[in-house]
Amino acid sequence: MKNIYVIGSMSVDLVVQAQKMPKKGETILGEQFFTTCGGKGANQAVAAARLGGQVKMVGAVGNDAYGEMIINNLQANHVDTSKINITDSASGTAHITLAENDNSIIVVPSANQLITTEQVDALFKEITEPGIILIQNEIPVHVIQHTIQNAPSDAIIIYNPAPFIEIDQTLLDRVDYFTPNETESSSMFGADYSDAIQQYPEKMIVTLGSQGAVYYDNELIEVPTKQVEVIDTTGAGDTFNGALAVALSEGKNLSEAIQFANQAASLSVQGIGAQGGMPMREEMI
Repeated sequence: MKNIYVIGSMSVDLVVQAQKMPKKGETILGEQFFTTCGGKGANQAVAAARLGGQVKMVGAVGNDAYGEMIINNLQANHVDTSKINITDSASGTAHITLAENDNSIIVVPSANQLITTEQVDALFKEITEPGIILIQNEIPVHVIQHTIQNAPSDAIIIYNPAPFIEIDQTLLDRVDYFTPNETESSSMFGADYSDAIQQYPEKMIVTLGSQGAVYYDNELIEVPTKQVEVIDTTGAGDTFNGALAVALSEGKNLSEAIQFANQAASLSVQGIGAQGGMPMREEMI
């Protein structure tokens, strides 16, 4: 099994659940409020660790109660936190509204903007065996580019381009897999994914929510997922990516890895919060 290195964001999620999404200028009553740990990087690290991956997290938190909460949560999920910097900034937060079987999110990055290329280089110097590098878009773009450009040549790079930001698309040639959802794919390529995906056979994996995922290998290959009762979709995409990393770290082929990732993501939407429904390995039956 290859080690998994997650370079990305960490935050505390401040979650409101309501019957509907408020309109512009509207005040409504919520049904419940809770805090939980999130951030795309931390979510993917936790998802991978719960599924049996050997995971190390690289990023930055604030020297505050939220930062302590984030690190304690990662450690409780058996994620190595030795490469997390504690900064003088506030820790990152995400402000989430759950309603109508969907979610809306405002992210305040704070310390997540302070991850450095030096942290990434220090990690790469320590890697002595081929591993999986998992990276997303909630950290500075120059760190994303540096990571992709300077990763060990024998590493498998999974790039989750979420949320969408402008990035040099030539970097896509240097990653092994990238995993936009349908909206992110449209933002990246300005076209329907069925056109763009043919440019990146067995590399571009488009996640389609309840419809599973699709990739291209001489033809468009759809990998369906199990239909389940949806409680909260927050973190489903992160679960998919963490699970994909675990499956690839175990030597599964691409089709098998996507099936595994779909199953994990379908289980994740049956719990509350980004990490609340993320499955343990024994649930993957």
